[in-house]
Formats: sequence, structure tokens, C-alpha cells
Amino acid sequence: MKIAVLGAGAWGSALAINLSARHNISLWTKDPDHAIEMDRRRINQSFLPGHSLPQSLKITSNLAEALHAANLALIVVPIVGLRETLRVMAVYEIRIPVIWGCKGFEAETAFLPHQVVQEEYADMASHLGVLSGPSFAEEVAQGLPTALTLASGCADFAAKMAAELHSARLRIYTSRDVVGVETGGAVKNVITIAAGISDGLGFGHNARAALITRGLMEITRLGLGLGGDMKTFMGLAGLGDLILTSTGDLSRNRQVGLMLAQGRSLHDILDTLGHVAEGVHTAQSVLRLGAKLGIEMPITQAVCNILNGSVSARAAVEVLLNREQKSETY
Repeated sequence: MKIAVLGAGAWGSALAINLSARHNISLWTKDPDHAIEMDRRRINQSFLPGHSLPQSLKITSNLAEALHAANLALIVVPIVGLRETLRVMAVYEIRIPVIWGCKGFEAETAFLPHQVVQEEYADMASHLGVLSGPSFAEEVAQGLPTALTLASGCADFAAKMAAELHSARLRIYTSRDVVGVETGGAVKNVITIAAGISDGLGFGHNARAALITRGLMEITRLGLGLGGDMKTFMGLAGLGDLILTSTGDLSRNRQVGLMLAQGRSLHDILDTLGHVAEGVHTAQSVLRLGAKLGIEMPITQAVCNILNGSVSARAAVEVLLNREQKSETY
């Protein structure tokens, strides 16, 4: 199968490396200098250092070239670049099946990725899906065991694509719950920032467990409000992804939380990371959406307050840990 991986960040590069063992892969970056460097050095030094790019992997900054004769476009740009990528595909009149791996809400519209795709790629409705779940790019690139969920409104498409992408070390499960899978992937990044702050302040494992558990309730409440399925939030794209990013030091959003706990400015943190930490850009959209739906989001509110500088990290987490006593299911 010929697959065009659109987006040469850490995740796109990891998927390209992993899938190259059994598919014909093209890796696209919109930056010509980045493409030249990767092709020359056969490594993505900017986003995934330490992992060689297979010689069979074609690298290009020409989108039409990347998509030529492709059977599938796997879009793994940040959510902010999803609409632009789809529009460029439309200019070239490219209409092939699309799976996306971006997480978050579009800032201007508060749309989940599938809503952006529906607006820009509506005529391919039965050939669309989202790939999400607990996965660090470093480990996928190494070929370590990973399990993901591929959700699509078309069960046949999900099953067919899962069979193509599935391997012994990259297990792909299918779902019909696109909304739930996307919500889990988006909101967990916000909760992870809170967990990172708690750990950075030395509040211990008990506090982290409490934040993760109550964070899962926030994810679930919002996801159900948007039409997701409860079972999704107990699975790979919900609980699984939340646990991984909230406890694993490879998580960029967790690193944001740890550094916020040190009193560092958000600008300094993002410069240090050099990568997109989606939770930073997603938090305000999540909070606005929760308010619109009348859903209580106390952890998300605390993270927003910290990110906008209206309260210190320590004060915000102390407030969360000392909220009034309620029923756990509230």
C-alpha cells in the first residue's frame, strides 16, 4: 500500500519509520529546508533525533509529489495546520482516503478534527477516520509494542484500514466513535499539564492519581455532552492515553506542567520544548466548550488560570485538591 504521511514532526516521522517496514511511504514536510536536511542526513534531527529514516522512505516538501499514486493520506500535522493541508490537497484535486492523527480543537472554531475534515473534504465521508491512543513517538519509532484506536463513521473503512496498518508491534483496534476518540485525545493533554504541575510541586503519587481520575471524569462529561460513547473513555483513546501522557516523561504536556511548577514563564517553556504541546493551545477551547454545554471543568479551569498567569501553579493545584466534599460521581 502506498501511504503519504503528511507532517514530519515527531509523530509523523515515527509512523513513517514504523510503517515503512511493510508499506511504500512518502513523508511530507511543508518546509523545503527540513526536507533537504532529512533526505541528506536520513534523520529528523529537529523532531525525532536518534532514529534513522529508512532508505526506502521518500521525503519531499512537494505535497502533490507525496500524494502521487497514494492509496491513503495519513495527516499528522498539528490541529492548527489541518485545514490548510486539506485545502492544499483540494487545489491539487486530490481525493483519496484520509486518516488524521492530530489532537485538539481548532482555535478559531473550537471544532474537533473531524468537523474540520467534514467542511473541507465532505465528499469522502465514507473514507475518513481518526487514529489515536496511548503512543509516544520515540517508542513507535523503535518498534516497541503500541496499541491504537482507528475510529470511523464507516465500519468497513475502519476495518480495512486497521488491517492494513496493524502489525505485531502496532496493534490497531477499531471504533465507530469518532467524537469520543477525538475528545479523549484532546482533553487529556490539558489534564496532563495539571498532573505535571502536581508532580513538579512534589505533591506525590496520591495527588497525581486523584487528578488523573477526576480528569477522566472531565473528559467523559465533555465527551458525552458532545455525543461520545462512555465505553470509549474507558479504552485506549480515553483512559489509556490519559495514563500514558500524565505519567510518562516523554510527554511534552507533562513537561509543560513540570516546568510551570518551577515558576518558569510559558514563553520560556515553549521555547525550551521546541515542539507543539497541544494542551497549551487546547485548554481555552475546552473550557469555552464546557461552559457552552453547561459542563463543570474545574481542572481545565485551573490549567487555564495558570497558563494565562492569573494564579500561581501551587495556588491553583491547592484549590483543586481542597475543593468542597461531593459525591465522587458528581
